[in-house]
Formats: sequence, C-alpha cells, structure tokens
Amino acid sequence: MKEYDLHKMINNPAIVDEKIKELMDKKLLFKQAFDKEEVKGHILKAEHNLRFIAAIAGEKFFDWALTGCYYSCYHAALALIQTKGYTSKNHLATLCVIIKEFYKKELTKDDIELLSNFIDYEDILFYVETKNKREDATYSTKTLFEKKDVEKLRIQAAMFVNKIKGILTDQVL
Repeated sequence: MKEYDLHKMINNPAIVDEKIKELMDKKLLFKQAFDKEEVKGHILKAEHNLRFIAAIAGEKFFDWALTGCYYSCYHAALALIQTKGYTSKNHLATLCVIIKEFYKKELTKDDIELLSNFIDYEDILFYVETKNKREDATYSTKTLFEKKDVEKLRIQAAMFVNKIKGILTDQVL
C-alpha cells in the first residue's frame, strides 16, 4: 500500500467503512465473538516470530528476518482486532479494522486514555512498511539486504508487538 492510499484511508472514515464492508462480503473479514485464548495465541505467535528473527538474523538470512518482522506485527495486529470482535484473513482487512477501531477513535474514556498513547499514524505507517518490505523479501529474487536495515526493523517490530501487548494487558494478558 502506498503512503498516499494509507493517508486517504486514515483521513476518510467512509472509505474505511466501505472497504470493511467489501472485505466482509468477500469473506476476508469476519465478525466473531471475543476469544481471549485466540488473542493470547496471536501474541505468543508474535513473540515466537521475534525469537525466530533474532536467531536467523545472526545467520544473515535477512530476507527471512524481514518476513518474520512483518508476521510478528501481523499477529499482534490480529490479536488487537480480535478484541473488537473481528478476525481477518487479509492484511488490508486487518489494517482497516485497526484504523476504524483504534486510530483516534472516540471510544470509552478509559479506551481513549489507553489507546491514544499507543496507536498513531506512525504505528500504522510502520505496519504498512513492514508489509511492503516483507513482500520485497518474500517475492523478489533479492537476497542481499542491509544488516542495519533489518536490525532497525527488528527493533521496531519488537516495539510494535510490545505496544500491542501493553494495550492488551488490562483486557486480556
């Protein structure tokens, strides 16, 4: 996703709502009952992926490390949207729910206090950036990536996962 498209979605709730409806119609996004164990499972998978990244980055499998960074963030994002009764089979669907439910949304007073410090434009942009880097690492023939870039993304992925865990701590974890 291009930054321009992301900016359009963030600044136009009607576009996000329309996209969510379309993704639900296509059976890529579903409403479901809150499942505490599923949320915990996604967080455990995110943490597992972070450990995998640390192990393979040392072996210079940077393309797989980039892929792992994205999937760490993706599982954390899936845990987050599950708290609002959604499950997703699509990266865009997950992103749309995060924008709709967590980005500058007027929720309860407690939700606002908790979430306003966590989910902002930079977090959403980072999530999209990891997806783009994952696609490059996974689908291109490129195998040489800069160690410093991978390490930066690994740290950001860990921070993103920890941020989501912080949001979920009072509710689930």
